[in-house]
Amino acid sequence: MDDRREKPRLSVNLDAVWDREQARTSARVTDLSEGGCYLDTVGEVRTSEIVAFRVLLPDGDWLYLEGEVRHHRPGIGFGVKFVDLNDEQHQKLLLLLEIANAVGPKASISADLVEE
Repeated sequence: MDDRREKPRLSVNLDAVWDREQARTSARVTDLSEGGCYLDTVGEVRTSEIVAFRVLLPDGDWLYLEGEVRHHRPGIGFGVKFVDLNDEQHQKLLLLLEIANAVGPKASISADLVEE
């Protein structure tokens, strides 16, 4: 498969939730770059669909993101390219990438979802 990513990706292990048709679905972000990420989830999406999701950061804060679905594997997950990041989202994303890069290519960062 041709790797068309514009930015290097890093291995992460972050809990996330995304909304689809009035339902909240859990996911796990398993790789991340400045341009997009991959969400492991059983939820169904369509290519080119815009999805909104929140990623739990290691400090317990949430990062809200939107992305265009670039590819998907039903029942397994999907990859998105981020769209319309504001300055705050971009800064949090860069900090998250800095943390992931600091732990090294073989390690992953993680944040565990705590139910409210």
